[in-house]
Amino acid sequence: MNIILTPREKEIFHLLVKNFSTKEIAKELNISEKTVRNHISNVIQKLGVESRIQAVFELVRLKELQL
Repeated sequence: MNIILTPREKEIFHLLVKNFSTKEIAKELNISEKTVRNHISNVIQKLGVESRIQAVFELVRLKELQL
């Protein structure tokens, strides 16, 4: 399975892994919380998983993300 994350999606998931909240990610990247949630939803959909945590595990498994 070849999942291509956008640079922004990668940034968001790197911050999620560092335990940033949606609000903290939005502040860090200077975007709205809704935009953060949209990016996370897009990745969840691309991966065919049901939650953020499943998305993180799948991205690590696919070597798209390091813990």
